Amino acid sequence: MSSLHALMVAIEMATRKRDEARQALRERQRAHAAAQSQMEQLESYTEEMRQRWAPQEGAELKLEVMYHHEQFMARLQHAIGLQTRVMQDQAIRLEAAQKALMATELRLSSLNKVVETRRRDIALAQLRREQKQTDERAALQFIGRTFGMQFQEA
Repeated sequence: MSSLHALMVAIEMATRKRDEARQALRERQRAHAAAQSQMEQLESYTEEMRQRWAPQEGAELKLEVMYHHEQFMARLQHAIGLQTRVMQDQAIRLEAAQKALMATELRLSSLNKVVETRRRDIALAQLRREQKQTDERAALQFIGRTFGMQFQEA
């Protein structure tokens, strides 16, 4: 029975770890979604700037204005590159959190199966003990009737 108690404690700990892994996964999912949203905003803003500054017929732009626009667009592209790396990092962290959750769920499932097997074994052993006692009583009663003796049960 003490091994069963130890397994129950292990299941409690595994359940806590699984719950923590689920929480970590949710946090990673939120961080990944936030990074994705930021990327979409950057890309949308970049496209908006391209359309706004697209060459229009008859429009003359000063060289200095075009230079600043090109610098601004280069900075936006740099920001998109940085955000791409952030998203890759978030994707790696998200995958690691998913694997960690799967590992904790597998551990918990394994422990539950072990407990189930132990309980079944304990119940079977109890059933065998009871059957043995019943068989012994029946044998004593048979001997008593056959040989005319009365035995006292312990």
